[in-house]
Amino acid sequence: MGITTAKEAAYDPRVVAFGRMMGAANRLEYLLGRALEAECGISHLMFEVLLIVGRSGEAGMSMRAIAQEQVLTTGGATRLVDRMTTLGLVLRSSDPQDRRVQLVRLTAQGEETTVRAARVHVENIQRQFLDPLPADHRERFAQDLRALSHSARDALPKLR
Repeated sequence: MGITTAKEAAYDPRVVAFGRMMGAANRLEYLLGRALEAECGISHLMFEVLLIVGRSGEAGMSMRAIAQEQVLTTGGATRLVDRMTTLGLVLRSSDPQDRRVQLVRLTAQGEETTVRAARVHVENIQRQFLDPLPADHRERFAQDLRALSHSARDALPKLR
């Protein structure tokens, strides 16, 4: 029959499970993000951009690809990359094959910051995200999260 009252809605196991996932994600984002800011001087979002730009290597990554990867508007990605450029973490240059496209690459300082932040982040992930789970569930949990992430990514509209 479905949900017919607010109380049923509040106790629907799917709603409860999703709420728990979101609550855990928000709390972990807060805890791990504050640790990155305190210990490395960058936000979690900046760290995520450093990681994806680092994956692109010398080729660099377009502003559009950064926006798509981080679910940002192109304007939001531009403002973030501008702040990161001011901090000396990345540099922007024109794509030699299409001068309208700006490519983003890590600077030496960006590379160093990524490595330092990753060490801090991995330690905090272990303590806050993995250690609370039973050891024999961790691999399956990671696989399930990957499936959810890919499904949600594939359902997003593409930026133009």
